[in-house]
Amino acid sequence: MENIRKNKDFNPNNCPVTHCMNKIGGKWKPIVIFLISMGKNRFSLLQKAIPDISKQMLVNQLREMEEDKIIERIIFAEIPPRVEYNLSEYGKTVLPIIGVMADWGKVDMRFSNISTTIESVHGRS
Repeated sequence: MENIRKNKDFNPNNCPVTHCMNKIGGKWKPIVIFLISMGKNRFSLLQKAIPDISKQMLVNQLREMEEDKIIERIIFAEIPPRVEYNLSEYGKTVLPIIGVMADWGKVDMRFSNISTTIESVHGRS
């Protein structure tokens, strides 16, 4: 059964923001990209870091980003098999966007008196 994305090609006005959101938008993709960039590059590490995401949703998000060439899936020929996810060179071009989102989130969290221990992809806390 093929996973069909509803919004992949939805862009009636050829808007660049809509195009971007089709690739990296949604509830989970920015978080997954951020975590992979911070070294959480195995499925189990991603699951632990995002406890509210279902296993199937995480699988779907990873597959979509692999299909879009944002991440690379590396399978190691070991027993037991090991799979890691890394940002592709193309995927790394998304990091400035994710970094700005993280930086804005930290400012807003301070404004809202919410503490954070996560650094941004820029390495600033």
